[in-house]
Amino acid sequence: MIRDQETLEALLDSVRRFVRERLVPAENEVAETDEIPEAIVQEMRDLGLFGMTIPEHFGGLELTMEEEVRVLFELCQTSPAFRSVIGTTVGIGSQGILMDGTPEQQAAWLPKLATGEIMASFALTEPEAGSDAASLRTTATKDGDHYVVNGNKRFITNAPHAGMFTLMARTDAANKGAGGVSAFIVDAKSPGISFGKNDVKMGQKGAHTCDVFFDNVRVPAANLIGLKEGQGFKTAMKVLDKGRIHIAAVSVGVAQRILRDALAYALDRKQFGQPICEFQLVQAMLADSQAELYAAECMVIDAARRRDAGQNVSTEASCCKMFATEMVGRVADRAVQILGGSGYLSEFGIERFYRDVRLFRLYEGTTQIQQIIIARNMIREARNA
Repeated sequence: MIRDQETLEALLDSVRRFVRERLVPAENEVAETDEIPEAIVQEMRDLGLFGMTIPEHFGGLELTMEEEVRVLFELCQTSPAFRSVIGTTVGIGSQGILMDGTPEQQAAWLPKLATGEIMASFALTEPEAGSDAASLRTTATKDGDHYVVNGNKRFITNAPHAGMFTLMARTDAANKGAGGVSAFIVDAKSPGISFGKNDVKMGQKGAHTCDVFFDNVRVPAANLIGLKEGQGFKTAMKVLDKGRIHIAAVSVGVAQRILRDALAYALDRKQFGQPICEFQLVQAMLADSQAELYAAECMVIDAARRRDAGQNVSTEASCCKMFATEMVGRVADRAVQILGGSGYLSEFGIERFYRDVRLFRLYEGTTQIQQIIIARNMIREARNA
């Protein structure tokens, strides 16, 4: 749903200009230094990007899902690391508070998140709990008007920069399933929180992840999201449905950039006396990429509109996430092939995108997890028909 086309177009124009003039020129610097310049982060705050999905009365832009994905199509035509700066705040870091938090919790945290004063992180994954999120071992034990948290989280995006964590922890030791998991707002400066070294990853330089350790961290009981135990897994799943459409939109934006670069190279590069875009097998790779990109874009917009209409989009979100993230991997692979030896060199940037996009098929639920979700939903709906 687009509320005001003129306002949205003004935002999209600002984002396009920001990507073209500030982000693309900084790609190599970020890849070499593994750091995003603070000046760029501040400009993202000034543009309101940290508050894209947060209601206006908390200082955000309150974009609908369709508006959000259209912004992401533009913002992500550059290194995915830039989107990662805002990603956990816009998505899984803040949305649990927005969806299930109390009015007091929302008023205390969402304004700071909307302005980018603090950055959110989503602390779910553990060394032995990733796809099987219900098996997490981090515990939160009630102690008077506090909970005492102990455990270890892994692969936590933006953890080194976070001002707060949306933390999933087990509050019912007797319940080993999802019903024993609760969600908490945890101040990142709380005593007892420590961090591992930044992970050295295949790609996405500038987007930092690390382990987070909780050692007898005291969290006020008032920070239990919704003030209800046992609701954390439900909150996480609701947040992840939205996050999967978000990542699918990210994949579409990056694919647009990769394909544009591959086409530009094919138009310019000559072999046998003519541009290689004239060769039919190169044209086939371009055409396959364009068709798949168009399909993914249509899927994402459709799922976003359905979510804006209040429909349950569990199946559609997983379809989008599965197809779009696999699609961008294929587009990146074909781009390397089109560029040939140049595609393997860092100076052309395609090899960087090739490595960057591999992660999309892993987080927010792997491709295989999406297949399971889609199939189980299909079976359940058929049996209930």
